[in-house]
Amino acid sequence: MRKETRPGIDEYFLKIASVVAERSTCRRHHVGAVAVRDKHMLATGYNGAAAGLKDCLELGCLRDELSIESGTRHEICRGIHAEQNAIIQASLHGVSLEGATIYVTHSPCVLCAKMLVNARISRFVSFGSYADDSFVDLFHEARIEFELHKRPPTDITHLP
Repeated sequence: MRKETRPGIDEYFLKIASVVAERSTCRRHHVGAVAVRDKHMLATGYNGAAAGLKDCLELGCLRDELSIESGTRHEICRGIHAEQNAIIQASLHGVSLEGATIYVTHSPCVLCAKMLVNARISRFVSFGSYADDSFVDLFHEARIEFELHKRPPTDITHLP
């Protein structure tokens, strides 16, 4: 008989962020975010074009066509980052993210980091590194905990 193991809370929400990332319409990175407080999901977000607009799967990637390096020239991309979409979703539903932990498949760009500071999150947990690491000093100054975990397993354990 095999012993069933229950994932820890951080692994659990990082796995959920990975599933959220599957909805991404970006050709470069699939990023998912889950905002959580007291072990309850508040909002999710993934990277892609604004709602109802054509996305990069349909139009192609202008950043690739112009050979723009990852982590630079954010204004060229038509996509909205996963963290931004989680903040927007929370706002649309009247949910405060103050004191929340956000689980994201990649570390944040500096623009998302600034927004998360203003949303008053208290903790950021990820397993992937984004090309832009300028968020580190900003999070330190804002007293936002940053944790980089190992990638959670992709298998789903359930009883038959």
